[in-house]
Amino acid sequence: MPDQLRGDVRLLGEMLGTVLAESGGEDLLADVERLRRAVIGARDGSVTGEEITRLVASWPLERAKQVARAFTVYFHLANLSEEHQRMRALRERDDADNPPRESLAAAVRGVREDCGEERLREFIEGMEFHPVLTAHPTEARRRAVSTAILRISGHLEELHAAHPGSSAEAEAHRRMLEEIDLLWRTSQLRYTKLDPLDEVRTAMAAFEESIFQVVPEVYRALDTAIDPNDSGRRPTNAKAFVRYGSWIGGDRDGNPFVTHEITREAISIQSEYVLRALENMCGHVGRTLTLYSNLTPAAPELSDLLATAQAGYPQVVSRIAKRSPNEPHRQMLLFATERLRATRERDADLAYRGPEEFLNDLRTVQRSLSAAGADRQANGELQHLIWQAETFGFHLAELEIRQHSEVHARALEEVRAGGELSEKTQEVLATLRVVSWIQDRFGVDACRRYIVSFTRSADDIAAVYELAAHALPEDRIPVLDVIPLFETGADLEASPTVLDGMLRLPEMRRRLEQTDRRMEVMLGYSDSAKDVGPVSATLRLYDAQAELAAWAERNDIKLTLFHGRGGSLGRGGGPASRALLAQAPGSVAGRFKVTEQGEVIFARYGQKAIARRHIEQVGHAVLMASTPTVQERATEAAAKYRKVADGIASAAHDAYRALIDTDGFAEWFSRVSPLEELGELRLGSRPARRSAARGLDDLRAIPWVFAWTQTRVNLPGWFGLGTGLASIDDIDALRAAYNEWPLFSSLLDNAEMSLAKTDRTIAERYLALGGRPELTELVLAEYDRTSERVLAVTGHTRLLENRRVLSRAVDLRNPYVDALSHLQLRALEALRGPEAESLSDEDHGHLERLLLLSVNGVAAGLQNTG
Repeated sequence: MPDQLRGDVRLLGEMLGTVLAESGGEDLLADVERLRRAVIGARDGSVTGEEITRLVASWPLERAKQVARAFTVYFHLANLSEEHQRMRALRERDDADNPPRESLAAAVRGVREDCGEERLREFIEGMEFHPVLTAHPTEARRRAVSTAILRISGHLEELHAAHPGSSAEAEAHRRMLEEIDLLWRTSQLRYTKLDPLDEVRTAMAAFEESIFQVVPEVYRALDTAIDPNDSGRRPTNAKAFVRYGSWIGGDRDGNPFVTHEITREAISIQSEYVLRALENMCGHVGRTLTLYSNLTPAAPELSDLLATAQAGYPQVVSRIAKRSPNEPHRQMLLFATERLRATRERDADLAYRGPEEFLNDLRTVQRSLSAAGADRQANGELQHLIWQAETFGFHLAELEIRQHSEVHARALEEVRAGGELSEKTQEVLATLRVVSWIQDRFGVDACRRYIVSFTRSADDIAAVYELAAHALPEDRIPVLDVIPLFETGADLEASPTVLDGMLRLPEMRRRLEQTDRRMEVMLGYSDSAKDVGPVSATLRLYDAQAELAAWAERNDIKLTLFHGRGGSLGRGGGPASRALLAQAPGSVAGRFKVTEQGEVIFARYGQKAIARRHIEQVGHAVLMASTPTVQERATEAAAKYRKVADGIASAAHDAYRALIDTDGFAEWFSRVSPLEELGELRLGSRPARRSAARGLDDLRAIPWVFAWTQTRVNLPGWFGLGTGLASIDDIDALRAAYNEWPLFSSLLDNAEMSLAKTDRTIAERYLALGGRPELTELVLAEYDRTSERVLAVTGHTRLLENRRVLSRAVDLRNPYVDALSHLQLRALEALRGPEAESLSDEDHGHLERLLLLSVNGVAAGLQNTG
């Protein structure tokens, strides 16, 4: 472990110890230390699991809850220490002459060497990264906890910057203790369920904390990489290639709490945030442009613009001119700031009609500055403001609507029949009317994508267009890009046929003409993996991408594939940049759209340095995945090893389905995991199930993965792979596929990560709760088989041997996660055991709270939920 990281972990741990002793007495600290030493001892064999079980059982429930909270807070502090280490590493690797791997500079160099300057410019011109923030309930931390951690982070930075022994160091130390004490005293659990607007405001924090500032920095890095000479003085070579989307307040698939009123309010909240940010930035840049007109005269175009403003708003412009005499560029930007304020406050007289009008003003100022020779002022901070306006508009992120195809089918049936409409059908029509209102208010790009989940035919797409025609007069029908979402294995296989049907829809043909034949298709990772298992889902998704790319080429379509990936490996998660390079050749084509969910949002955007690194890594992968060399290599490897992969997938699929199709599996899963209690965590506004049914088919993928994570089994990330690998006799072929085929290496590396976070001994205790020893044996045997086979193929002597940083993080956390698992098992065994019915209401409440506290802590320790 690096010395600075070790020092931070020790410092924060000691501070937490101080807080625990002050708050709960030395006895509490002693109990925490006893458990800490015991779980570490269990890892080296000096302490048995039975001894830890007896220790945990010896505490009153109130003390057990305090210990669980202590380990949870410790994980928050350890995560923070690792974030700071990562930021230090990023700073140390920042070398203009030797760009770090997976950076935009490295991508520019690679593409230039591979394809030449002309192709590089083409790639950059067509490059798109479209992250879509979603409210899927995978963030276990309360917002109060997250903000407390950010404050501690700031004080840790101050501590590092302070001179040793200085008063600044002492003050930073004092403030950290104060904040850690506050974090300890803050409830880790939510007492009220989030509503969709809470989720909107939570996502806005990521925008405020990092996204708005980081995006122009990324563009500047790209501009510098393309041409390091005079960046900031010459016109930029980089375009704004990032566009954010959001499902928060728009995704109503199975969430009855997202209504048309919520959707309207969500876009209004987003607009408030981005307009305020643009207003502040425009005002800042305007106040700095103190350029005297004799030295930097206004171009005629700018003078005309100011004269027009003076004629229309004499009082406003005169007030600004009085503060900024003979400073026309400053006057124009300060006037633009006033117009942004009016837009935010809905003062129609002064407000901008849309972001393009604002951008025209900025570009007029920019051209005037360049004409006067003030190139650095034209292409510096003003260019950053232009990039921000181009990226975020006046809506921040495009609000996307999602609804289930069956909801549309029922609504259309009612509408066609005439008569009184049900409340659900009225809501569908009201939603389409709100989309029309949003486009009138904020522009078409603020809300035009309408995603149909569980699309089975082109009729599911046509239904949305027909409903829109029923909802509104012809001249008020909104512009709609209706996007099919293919989720199950069967739907993925049928997707090209569905798209053929879509091309015959007149509304679709019209949109293709309007958009230069651009089209979007969404692929669901979560439900496909839950349906057929991780191995088969990976290959089916790869095949679907390859088939869709070929379909698009045959039909002259510029296709964007929208990847509905979760945060966890069991839901298509993992490093986005590596996943991109493993996509089917031709399926990226310079464009990448992906969901970013729950805890992933704050892991990627909580700190500015990490946010910038994330966007750069994806940008690097988008460019590299589009190059002929990378695509040719992937095509050759796929052809060479496809027969092997098919054999693995077939055997893995059979093993997976044999497990989940076992009679009574759903009931067994509920007993061995905290599945039914997860709803009490109040992670998000959306229910865990699509309906009142209790089977696996109706269970959403998030609680499916979350519950397996808690049991320390992590089954959705690896189950079936061992059987699949064992079905192939040729180990040399498997090793060659791992070394040559990015898809196969990504599959095994992700499984290896899941296996490393699995604890067989503790998992066995969870599985025993179900009273089905044959299922326990089946799961553990597959775990052993998968671990053995993955190591044999990768050539590693232990899991994560070649991933030092990740291995260190897992090794650091695992013993402490064990502590929380033992506490959770105490609660779960009591709630699932024969004495559960005789528990008093008070004890039942204490046990449930202990269970939920431990769930929260395990999520923090493993750094993923669902």
